[in-house]
Amino acid sequence: MKKVFRILVVSAFLLAGPIFLSAQPQPSDSGVGGGTGGSGPIGGPAGGGAPIGSGLVIMLTLGAAYGARKIYNIKKKSLLD
Repeated sequence: MKKVFRILVVSAFLLAGPIFLSAQPQPSDSGVGGGTGGSGPIGGPAGGGAPIGSGLVIMLTLGAAYGARKIYNIKKKSLLD
């Protein structure tokens, strides 16, 4: 019985948590302090037009290095066997 009650409490919190714990207003809600992005009165893009180019290059480079390392380890392991 205790285990079932614990599962119900955790499930209820996970389902209702986002409703009660939302701290930030929606980007287009100009009445609460937001309104700088989306379709608000200023009309700029959400996120303020932050560049993503350099971050994308870094992420792709790290992914390629990770893949190359995995292939190297697989080949090294197959040579030792």
